[in-house]
Amino acid sequence: MTQTPHGSSAPQHSPALTSVDVLAQAPPAASDRSSPVAKRLIQADGGNIIAFTFAPGQSMPEHQAAHPITVQCLSGQLSFTAGEETVSLQPGVVVHVPARLRHAVICPAETAGSSVLLLTMLTGPTHHAQQT
Repeated sequence: MTQTPHGSSAPQHSPALTSVDVLAQAPPAASDRSSPVAKRLIQADGGNIIAFTFAPGQSMPEHQAAHPITVQCLSGQLSFTAGEETVSLQPGVVVHVPARLRHAVICPAETAGSSVLLLTMLTGPTHHAQQT
């Protein structure tokens, strides 16, 4: 069994699992941009985990994902809108978004400091063809 050292920020791999300290690995905010900075932290069979770091006032305009996703705010505050519904994303709130549902994310300008969004893309299992 592989044990992740407390406080370790590097991804930890074993044959059975991968763990990552998302807040330590999230990219730093770049306030000179209009959109957040993104970093893929895990790409694995069945899903991808991506961290987005928003500076106050940054946004991701309306878009859609090809796969279902979940989003959650790990630090700071974000506003998540899909259709006519807006959810205030604060740490502890998780939103599930079906594939191809148009949505947008905004980091309010009055937010103190940066905000980290964790996106989990649910790609489903990858089936590998077996050769006989």
